[in-house]
Amino acid sequence: MPATDKASAGQDALRHDDDGGGGSGTPPPTRRGMLSVAAAAGIGLLAGCGEESAGSPSGAGPQGSGKAERSPSATPSKSSPSPTPKPRPELPRGGRELSRYRLVGYCGLPGAAALGRLGIGDLDDQVRQIEKTARAYAADREPQPVLELLATVANSSAGPDGTYRSRTSPDTIRRFHDAAKRHRALLLLNIQPGRASVLGEVKALREWLVHPDVGIALDPEWEMGPGEVPGNTYGHTSGKELTDVARYLSGIIDEHYLPQKPLVFHQVAVSVVSDQSALRPQPGVVVIKSADGIGSPGMKRDTCGSWSGTSPRACAPASSSSTRRTPRGAG
Repeated sequence: MPATDKASAGQDALRHDDDGGGGSGTPPPTRRGMLSVAAAAGIGLLAGCGEESAGSPSGAGPQGSGKAERSPSATPSKSSPSPTPKPRPELPRGGRELSRYRLVGYCGLPGAAALGRLGIGDLDDQVRQIEKTARAYAADREPQPVLELLATVANSSAGPDGTYRSRTSPDTIRRFHDAAKRHRALLLLNIQPGRASVLGEVKALREWLVHPDVGIALDPEWEMGPGEVPGNTYGHTSGKELTDVARYLSGIIDEHYLPQKPLVFHQVAVSVVSDQSALRPQPGVVVIKSADGIGSPGMKRDTCGSWSGTSPRACAPASSSSTRRTPRGAG
């Protein structure tokens, strides 16, 4: 089920229907045999060009003629009109700031039902259901449907490059982006990095991040250190690493005059994110903390409450009925 709690401090909140295990006491599903998807996303930027018209040069009549001809320069010329400024890109439902919206969505990967509701059934039908759910939880804000696609998936095996992760194909990302555009939804590209570099995985998605309707979600419980294997223990990130990602997104926003982008980081337990006070806000990036995973609503509120600081951030507890995958022995 989608998330139900309200975000705090008037900030944007993500209502997230996550992947994996059920409620408290339900054994988490195995990570072994998880779908591996291939093909790294390419990097491409589009550039536009324009034209500028030149004025007519002045002239004179034939030299030595008994009758002078009127010079073209004597006739007032009409200057070429200035080109109309190109409208600045906006969010899918208008405007450039996320604060007017309540973000509500599902997560998943096609062909892997255990990874979330978004990978089940017809994609357009799922987005229509998100729309209905978003309206129910919009409260004093406008509903903004969100599709959270797993773009980098943690694996239980090392793979040929030893990173314990696989990347979703560009064709699949394009299909979800097309669906997001059809329904005026946001597309969040979720990263479960395994042992790969988090920032490296974000940079690999730049082709999509230059669009005004695409943001990033991080799953740090699947971010492994040396010797760690996804599914055996919780992973971890830090406030500094989150700042590095936010800074990179901010650079894209500035370069392409984009509206605000969401940067969601999922925190299934307090231990998953260390030194949160080191997280520094970056221009154009709205950081959203999602207290998700198995456990009671009270546990999730405690995780939200662990955030101390004055930066404009939000915490969005996921519903206790979410089906998020949880590493073995993680509680």
